[in-house]
Amino acid sequence: MSKAARKRSRPAKSKRSARTFDFAAYLRTETVGGMILLAATAAALLLANSPAAELYHTVRDLRIGPHLLHLDLTVGDWAKDGLLAIFFFVAGLELKRELVTGELSNRKNALLPVIAAVGGMIVPAALAFAIGHGAPGAHAAWAIPVATDIAFALGVLSLTGSWMPTAARVFLLSLAVVDDLGAIIVIAVLFTDGLSVIALLAAIVLGAGYWYLQHKRVTTPVLYVPLAVATWVAVHTSGIHATIAGVALGLLTRVRRDPHEPASPAMRLERRLQPWSAGLIVPVFAFFAAGVPVDGDALLAIWADRVAIAVIVGLVAGKLIGIFGSCLLAVKLGVGAKPESVEWRDLAALAMLGGVGFTVSLLIAELSLAGAAAERAKAAVLIASAIASLLAAAVLLRRGRKRNNDAATDS
Repeated sequence: MSKAARKRSRPAKSKRSARTFDFAAYLRTETVGGMILLAATAAALLLANSPAAELYHTVRDLRIGPHLLHLDLTVGDWAKDGLLAIFFFVAGLELKRELVTGELSNRKNALLPVIAAVGGMIVPAALAFAIGHGAPGAHAAWAIPVATDIAFALGVLSLTGSWMPTAARVFLLSLAVVDDLGAIIVIAVLFTDGLSVIALLAAIVLGAGYWYLQHKRVTTPVLYVPLAVATWVAVHTSGIHATIAGVALGLLTRVRRDPHEPASPAMRLERRLQPWSAGLIVPVFAFFAAGVPVDGDALLAIWADRVAIAVIVGLVAGKLIGIFGSCLLAVKLGVGAKPESVEWRDLAALAMLGGVGFTVSLLIAELSLAGAAAERAKAAVLIASAIASLLAAAVLLRRGRKRNNDAATDS
């Protein structure tokens, strides 16, 4: 073939490549991830309340893993503690990138979601304690509404608020990470039977080793994968919620690109893992976490249970008041700075999303209560998370339509 013929053939090849469907890129879009997440949640609820409930619970409660390492966990626990640690790792990567080079590199911008998270823990806990005071189990159940579920909150935001600026997602992500870390500390202090100091020290040493390899610009996964697994095992053995290992390693990953690198380690890992996180990890977790039996009798029993009502009020009203009120106070006092691209009405919608408790709230319900009381509290978490999601979605959709109408009018 002549050079001219070869040159003429190149554009056609380029066009074919451009038409090739990139499934990973498709999964990276937040809307798609949110749709898969909600579909998995709906499937879990349907199965748990159908004739196939026994099969669903049998699979979820099946134990697998090495007993010698105390890792003979149920399938549901592997999804919650194992797979979800990868999601938290991706969240940690994004948070570190924003802290170093993005929206949160400014001190006041970084402080605002931290202050909002603290307010979003204190107010719901105080409300839940006041409402449930004196009821059986209320002495520990006040902690149930302190957490915000990162995966579900971001899923709802991606479906109904994709028009919002990046700063809004970063704010919600940062708030939810700090919120969940606070909730994990609550679990470690109040609900952990015994904290293994040796395992915790081992996790710290392994984390330091991960940081050292990053500092020395080592790139081989042959070292990083075993080190990450060992860190997870150490954190799990210590008695602390194992997903914190993912956040810690994400925050220890280097985010600045060296001159010879096409992308930083954090960016490369985020690009590789995010499709797996959105398309498989989070939906699998949701499928095994959301399968809570909810029948008519159980729903009626919730409204006669002061602890369950305390959980609903804490998540729906407490989170909104705590997060939004803390932001307003911090900005007025000059301690924190609101992102310029995010309006106060949008911040209120994000505060509503803080009421999506789900994962850690369900975990605290299991740890703080027992029997029927625990089931009612878990159902209350699902109801409150659904109410918070629907309210936030309604506000975000209305704001999105108004924004599109204004843009159409201006054009």
